[in-house]
Amino acid sequence: MGDDEFLAERFEEHRAHLRAVAYKMLGSLSEAEDAVQESWLRLSRTDTREVENLRAWLTTVVARVSLNVLRSRRTRREEPLDVRVPDPVVSRDDGTQPEHEALLADSVGLALLVVLETLAPAERLAFVLHDMFGVPFDEIAGMVDRSPAAARQLASRARRRVQGAAPVPDADLAGQRKVVAAFFAAARDGDFDALVAVLDPDVVSRSDGGTLRPGATGVVRGAREVAARALTFARLSPFVRPALVNGAAGAVVAPRGEPFSVMGFTVVGGRIVEIDAITDPERLRELDLAVLDD
Repeated sequence: MGDDEFLAERFEEHRAHLRAVAYKMLGSLSEAEDAVQESWLRLSRTDTREVENLRAWLTTVVARVSLNVLRSRRTRREEPLDVRVPDPVVSRDDGTQPEHEALLADSVGLALLVVLETLAPAERLAFVLHDMFGVPFDEIAGMVDRSPAAARQLASRARRRVQGAAPVPDADLAGQRKVVAAFFAAARDGDFDALVAVLDPDVVSRSDGGTLRPGATGVVRGAREVAARALTFARLSPFVRPALVNGAAGAVVAPRGEPFSVMGFTVVGGRIVEIDAITDPERLRELDLAVLDD
């Protein structure tokens, strides 16, 4: 085996880990893949004889690349001004696909990713690397050009934001499915009271329609308001396919087999507290919707 082939083999051993780091940093599957590819290009140009810990070295590289992407988003104002729902990881309802397991470790639901989108780039890096991957603050400090103490403070600020804003879903997946099924059944039957009953009084529903469906983009708050909105889409109920969205109960809505939306639900205490939906046709085309391959 040649040196290049051996290096490529070692890199592949860490690919799943690197994708997980980049996805949690960026909330974008395509940008995460780009960051991983960039880490490979940098590795291929590096004298690895000086690299003592390849996993740590690659983690640093992919984190720095992701940090640059986050910073450039803000500089160029690429993010929509109102709502951006991060890319969901969609799996068949009968179980998470093996290639998704590393991406979804640490219970990275859409609700958590939405909160991570609100953090400053350096805060997000410090929180993701330390709290999710156990990277020491001494190493994080160099990535953000801060002291270890300052890096610790970044993670602490991010942690307070996350704990205060990202709900922790019920652990019982079967119970989640039951609540989500009741939501769609009530919408299909036009039963407003039944819809309100499965929604938390302070439920938040976000929809990201992108540039092609700007009218579908927005936030609706409150059980009665969300229930009323759900009834306006009751005609789509026959086309709902149960799915796992970031490891939690969700659905793909696909009239005539064409994806119209991906919906992730956060269920807490037996009620829906958050609904995050992507209806952007461009982003839906980029997602791996294997759940539709029946």
